[in-house]
Formats: sequence, C-alpha cells, structure tokens
Amino acid sequence: MASQDWLEKDFYQILGVSKDVSDAELKKAYRKLARKYHPDSNPGDAAAEARFKEISEAYSVLSDKEERAEYDQIRAMGAGGARFTSGGGGGQGFEDVFGGMFGGGRGNFSYQQSGGGQNFEDIFGMFGGGAPRGPQPGRDIHATTTLDFETAVQGKTVTLEASTGSVKVKIPAGVSDGQKIKVRGKGEPSPNGGPAGDIILTVTVRKHPVFERDGQNLRLKLPVTFSEAALGATVEVPTLGGPTVKLRVQPGTPSGRVLRVKGRGVKSSKGTGDLLAEVQVVVPSHLSDEAKEALEAFRAVEPKENPREDLLARARG
Repeated sequence: MASQDWLEKDFYQILGVSKDVSDAELKKAYRKLARKYHPDSNPGDAAAEARFKEISEAYSVLSDKEERAEYDQIRAMGAGGARFTSGGGGGQGFEDVFGGMFGGGRGNFSYQQSGGGQNFEDIFGMFGGGAPRGPQPGRDIHATTTLDFETAVQGKTVTLEASTGSVKVKIPAGVSDGQKIKVRGKGEPSPNGGPAGDIILTVTVRKHPVFERDGQNLRLKLPVTFSEAALGATVEVPTLGGPTVKLRVQPGTPSGRVLRVKGRGVKSSKGTGDLLAEVQVVVPSHLSDEAKEALEAFRAVEPKENPREDLLARARG
C-alpha cells in the first residue's frame, strides 16, 4: 500500500505509540485498541468499524519490519518537502506509481499491498540513470480474517478474493490470535518476469465464554460445591467441541487447584495439549434453616486451624 496515504497517515499516532516503540509494546497497543473498536464489540457502529480498519492498517504496516522501514523512509522524505500529486498535466503521480493494484475483498477480508515490487529507492533510481535492475518480485497482498475460538483451535480453509483470483488458504489447527500465515507465490504477479508476491494473512480469534488458550493447553474455571471439595466427588466437565468428561475431585481439594484432563487440549503439529480445570469452591448464597444448623454443628467440630495464619506471618516478614 505504499502510496500518498503513507505521507498523510501517521500510523504511530493512530496506535498511540512513539516512533521507537518496541514490537511487544506495539502489539500490546494494537490489541487494546482492536478489542475496543472490534465490530463484534460495536455492532452497527460505522465509526467504530472505520476506526478498527484504520487501526488494523496501521498495525499491519508497523508490525512488518520491511514495511515499517519503507514507511518511515517515505514519511521522512515527505517531511522534507518531497511530495507527488496525481492531478493535472497528465504526468504520472505518486498514486500512479504506488497506487492500488488489486480490488477489495469480501466477507471479513481486507487487502493492501506491500513488500516486493518497485520501492521508493527504485523510483528515484530511474531519474539517476542507474544500472538496469533484474526481475523484481511482485507485491505482497495483506489480508485479515476473524475466526471463532473453536474454529481457530480445529483449523479451517478460507477463500480470499483478490485481483489474482480466488485463493484458498488452509489455516492450521491451533492458530493463535494475531498470528500471520504466509501463502507463497499467491500475491501480485511481478511486473517484469520475477516471482509473484505472497499473501500474508493475519488471523484474529474471538474469545470463548468458557475456554482460554494456554499454549497447547485449554483452561477453564470449574465450580464445585463446598461438600464436593471437602468430601470428594466425581463431576462433569465440558470439552471444546466434544462430549463432557468425568473428573475426580479428591477430598480436601481447595480453590485454585488445577485438575488435568489429558489429551483434551489443542491438537496441532506441535503436539496435543491438555484441558486444565481450575477448581473454584462455590459458597451458597442462600441456606435453609436445616442447612444452617448442619453447618453450625460442623463448625463446632471442625479443626481449630486458622487458614490465614501463614498469610499474616508472611505479611509481617
């Protein structure tokens, strides 16, 4: 997308970061803004959708080292007064040279051009009469797609629509939020006999109401009653996209203990993870008179231990 837009758009300002921002800080800033303005969080809000596209465009450029260097160079030259316009006189302007070479997408996909092809130095090299250059690679096509949590874990094949035609992209099982997938040779063709560019697909994964990713593992919060935790029980636990499983809660299990279900995590080329269930002891909000009497009787005979004793000792140092 190297174009007049790069002279006019301050991607650093759009993401609220400085020009020397690190990759980690850049990603953190992007994710925070993307969550805030994502269309799923703002249904029917055209302004939020436009802001989300602007944020995605800025991050797509700044997160790619080559594109970021090219963008910084173009902005630096623009600041020094080097401007190109495409109006009047019939001459070839900045937009004519760097302009869009492929149309929009469909569905959740958006596209832009980058990488390969004729860059900023090549344009000015033409005026310097330098040595002829060899075949240049075609431009890359950048696309984005949003997947639900289960689809991202299981994998999917999506279809992109670009000027090069329909392209099927296989998204591997276990893809994570923000991950980029490169499809070699499916980008823009070379202008002079070089290799075609690539498709760079960035995946956004929606949150799941129950499960979370932890590498190859899946995590969930497992509510149990006080009696189940104290006396032990066998409870039913959901799995992602499959039947429930039985899990044994041992007597005396406290809140926060993590129980493991082998092989029910993410299955990918990296291996198979587990399902990690974190126990949360649920205290009833309403008790019958009979239940209160039973608890009072239990309190009278329970071990006289102070569960906060270690906490207070550590706090005192």
